[in-house]
Amino acid sequence: MIPKSVRVWCQESGFGEIVSSQLIGGGCINTGAVITTSHGKSFFIKTNRNPPPDMFAREAEGLRALVVEDGPRIPEVYLFGEDFLLLEDLSPARPVSAYWEVFGRQMAALHNHVNKHYGFVHNNYIGSTPQPNKWMLDGHLFFKKNRLDFQARLALNNNLLTIDDIEKVERLGDRLPDLIPEQPASLIHGDLWSGNATTDANGLPAIMDPAAHYGWAEAELAMTALFGSFPESFYSSYQEVRPLENGFRKRFPIYNLYHLLNHLNLFGMGYRGQVLGIINRYVD
Repeated sequence: MIPKSVRVWCQESGFGEIVSSQLIGGGCINTGAVITTSHGKSFFIKTNRNPPPDMFAREAEGLRALVVEDGPRIPEVYLFGEDFLLLEDLSPARPVSAYWEVFGRQMAALHNHVNKHYGFVHNNYIGSTPQPNKWMLDGHLFFKKNRLDFQARLALNNNLLTIDDIEKVERLGDRLPDLIPEQPASLIHGDLWSGNATTDANGLPAIMDPAAHYGWAEAELAMTALFGSFPESFYSSYQEVRPLENGFRKRFPIYNLYHLLNHLNLFGMGYRGQVLGIINRYVD
């Protein structure tokens, strides 16, 4: 169902009536579709029958924040409501031959946008899970409190982890200054896996479905390796623009604990083993 406000907006904006809608697969949380109007204009719309009331508002805010010079293509935000988000239809084409090299340099350019504080203007969502973004000066404390501890407590409330598990997560958080080097608060997409990396009509890199905030760039790169790693050319091109500290790959499991905890909370016990494997690797 296309929301009435979207139909009205299309007509009032001179695009005519919506004449077709084609579902796009791949989404786990929302339903995606390309809609076409009588004047030949197409849009991408995301809908959800029962989302958190501000979920699409926060996603729109994140998309707009990620529009930076030399960064990846971001779909333009046209309209949003409590149960929908209307975006530019990127009309994804076959990737150009240098897609991953270009993408690496673009992500480095995005991460070069830094802030004094870690966090974001509002709390937002990672999938449909709340993501606290209270501004903090200390990156280690931010990741401990707003990422690991928050997700772990949520898993406890969902009967997915035990009190002993939570205490281990907290101890791991206390160790972060010894495990993670100091890094600036970079503007990051926040949920960058292959499913959120696409192309525009020219086959150039584009990204969507963000959980945007200012955080650790290494944490962003870690997720690119969580569900099937990006090609090596992506990381080497990234470092042409923004060199990384030695051993950055060895730190990936710590960063990805956040995303695995989130998947545990979203999708259930199938992720518990991976979560405990990382926790026990770093905490006795």
